[in-house]
Amino acid sequence: MPKFEISKQKVLEQFEKVKSACDIVSYSSKTNSAITKILEENVDCMFSIHTENELKNVKDLRRVLFFAQAWNQEKIHDLILRGIGWFVVDNENDLEILESFLEKNDFGANILLRMKLQENTIKTEKYFVFGMNSDFVNKKIKALRENPKVKKLGVHFHRKTQNVAEWNLKYEFEDMISKENLGLVDVVNIGGGLPSEYANTNMNVLDSIFEKIKEFRNFLGENKINLMIEPGRFIAAPAGKLITKIVNIYENNIVVNASVYNSDMDALIVPVKLLVENEGKGNAYVIKGITPCSLDLFRYKVYLENPCVGDELVFLNAGAYNFASDFCDLGKVESEVVE
Repeated sequence: MPKFEISKQKVLEQFEKVKSACDIVSYSSKTNSAITKILEENVDCMFSIHTENELKNVKDLRRVLFFAQAWNQEKIHDLILRGIGWFVVDNENDLEILESFLEKNDFGANILLRMKLQENTIKTEKYFVFGMNSDFVNKKIKALRENPKVKKLGVHFHRKTQNVAEWNLKYEFEDMISKENLGLVDVVNIGGGLPSEYANTNMNVLDSIFEKIKEFRNFLGENKINLMIEPGRFIAAPAGKLITKIVNIYENNIVVNASVYNSDMDALIVPVKLLVENEGKGNAYVIKGITPCSLDLFRYKVYLENPCVGDELVFLNAGAYNFASDFCDLGKVESEVVE
């Protein structure tokens, strides 16, 4: 059977890289919940949670940054009673419900307002753009700062996954937030988007990305604002390997005993293509999954030396978004954490 192998050491190494670049790390738990458990046991980060079902992966809910989506006052009450005090709100309706709740109840909350960014490298009608416009956010910063039940107040924005291009953070933030509001904000969350290495990713930009983050952090520090980063893929991907077995070879095609549908949906959605251990020499092969779907491709072309039926074939940087579907009644590939 195929399996994922998650390196605890690599998880912690990647966390430290992010931690050195910001004041607060909030790991995006949807990326891989097995890594949530490793981080909670070993470091002091927060956890970005998007649904109530995800909460089962965190023991200390005081460490949760919860993303509102179509909630009501009863749900807010339940979340606060469970210990959650940090919330990200991305639309006016959900914010109005939260404000009404705070007005009627003797609770406080830390609130981050998600702001809409102009995405320059995505196609319309494929991606939903989250967030409220900057004019509304600026107006609400002033109003919420005057509310004694609002403890920490912040701004959240987020680039798409595997962002290798749009990192002019200081310029964009100054363009969106008024100068007078800088003194009213406690924290800015730049989301995730930190890229990880795949066969179709240019990682030469990583150093410049961290330089841009450093520049932005210094700017925020001058205004007494903490920088929060919300990594998922950057921590999870390099910590995971997908270990499969070659079950057939014909012509230039390799078939493995796994499918992108139960191990690497990223290959269809983003799409990113997993690196293969020891690739680079030999003949060119297609690596396909076990299902009859023509889209079930791990790699369209990878160079390997003398692969044989029965050999292990290991995909690298496979720890992020390795969720499964029920296509062809495929079973979920299990994960094993190693030191």
